[in-house]
Amino acid sequence: MRILLSSNHRYPADPTSGSGRQPRELPSGSGMHMHDLLAKGLARLGHEVLYLLPKGAGEPLPAGVTMVSEPVRDVDIYHNQAYRDQDVVAYMAAAGVPWVTTCHLDIRARGWERRDVTRQWIYVSRTLAESHGSNRYVLNGIDADSFVFSREKQDYLLFMAAMDYAESKGLDAALSLAAEAGVKLVVAGTGRTWEIVDAAAERCHAGGAEYVGDVRGNEKAELLGKARAPILPTKVNEAFGLVLAEALMSGTPVICSGLGACAEIVTQDVGFVCRTRQEYLHAIAGVNSIPPDRCRAKAMNEFQYTRTAADCTRIQ
Repeated sequence: MRILLSSNHRYPADPTSGSGRQPRELPSGSGMHMHDLLAKGLARLGHEVLYLLPKGAGEPLPAGVTMVSEPVRDVDIYHNQAYRDQDVVAYMAAAGVPWVTTCHLDIRARGWERRDVTRQWIYVSRTLAESHGSNRYVLNGIDADSFVFSREKQDYLLFMAAMDYAESKGLDAALSLAAEAGVKLVVAGTGRTWEIVDAAAERCHAGGAEYVGDVRGNEKAELLGKARAPILPTKVNEAFGLVLAEALMSGTPVICSGLGACAEIVTQDVGFVCRTRQEYLHAIAGVNSIPPDRCRAKAMNEFQYTRTAADCTRIQ
């Protein structure tokens, strides 16, 4: 199949080094990173992949992926990300080219108004699809080679999120739970502005947590691999919860809320889905009982990026 993808970021969305305690234009960029992996996965499966990247690339694209500067109509299908590149969608649709779009979040969680959606939309979890009145979804996939599997854990919890949305992701709960449990909390993530970054650093210092800022590449892999668990007490309709899958790939069990897709990602054999404060405290105390090999096996079986790419071609 000849496939055109597009995105408005500079490739790659997830670089190999973080910015630490400095702001970033894209504090997370997880949806764009998933799009990069989709391109890589489609090429790995033997498809011809064209990638429309107006901002260019800072690194070579994966084997089998060709960067283009203009929309290409001579393709079997066009695939973009929801709420982005609407001009390209209109251009391709006018030419009669089939298209689909992947929705990576419920924008109501950001306080924005949800637009009308169509059957061309593919969601990244069953829960997100159902909240949009759809049953079309493909779970995100990640690259196992980007993570470090470790059976040896250190005694800290990890909260990882864009600091722009730290409140909705549950930073306040993570800080108070770690303090009550007497466990060190490491907070990773940056924001779009210095004000957001400085506020996060001050809040973590006041709450007794270590704020490390933006982490990527090996630094991120080591943090995930050595953590007792990531903790995600999200307060919103979590679209997927990428850090949960990344932790499992690292052999690290997870602790999360029951909102959104968390319960789709986290089963009782690899972590704890919590709905009360007491359940969180119980999870923190008992998470070391979960074998790292079991977490890794689940991630390898369910969250590989090549599986995502294959599922996308079937649902298109």
